[in-house]
Parts: sequence; structure tokens; C-alpha cells
Amino acid sequence: MTKSTFTRELRLLTPEHYQNVFQQAHRAGSPHFTIIARNNTLSHPRLGLAVPKKQIKTAVGRNRFKRLARESFRLKQHQLPNKDFVVIAKKSAQDLSNDDVFKLFEKLWHRLSRPYRG
Repeated sequence: MTKSTFTRELRLLTPEHYQNVFQQAHRAGSPHFTIIARNNTLSHPRLGLAVPKKQIKTAVGRNRFKRLARESFRLKQHQLPNKDFVVIAKKSAQDLSNDDVFKLFEKLWHRLSRPYRG
């Protein structure tokens, strides 16, 4: 069985990493959050999170959303293609139940795993 951890090399760490994803990305979105993806040259996917204070006001809400995003990514990482992903939260994300957030992530991960034709 493959390990499902969320180590440092699975994260986007620097502003340059984020800029790189935003430059030529394809996206999958919902009314609650958007995932932007771009191919990387590594042998694994990486995750970055953008959860603005303007969108989710409370630290508790932002941290909950980030925790759910990381957990969803951690569980799916071995099925995901070698891409850099940035999850961007929207206001309505805080109103979803944990279950709804996971279902939505599942759908968007699947959409972004298909070959990109653009």
C-alpha cells in the first residue's frame, strides 16, 4: 500500500511556485471554490491553498477549509496527475458541510485528472 502523507515536497511553498501555476493554468470550479492546475516536471502532484480573509472572515473557517482541502488532496494524491494545484476558496465555501466539501473536491479532482485539451 502506498503511503498517504502530506510532506513538504507535496506543497507549493514559494510565491514563484504560485505564480507559475497562475500563468498557464486550466481550472475546474464550483460556486464554492476553484482549483487551478498546471503540469509540473516532478514525479508527484503538489498543492497550494489560497483562502483569503476577504472571502472567509474567521480564522476558524479558513483553517477548517484548509484542513479539508489538504485531507482531500492527501487521500487522492496517488490518483492525481503530476500537476501543481492551487485551491482558491470563495465566500460560500464556509457554508458547506465537511461531507459536501469532500464530495465537491472529489468531483473537481476527477475533472482535473482528465487530459487537458486547451
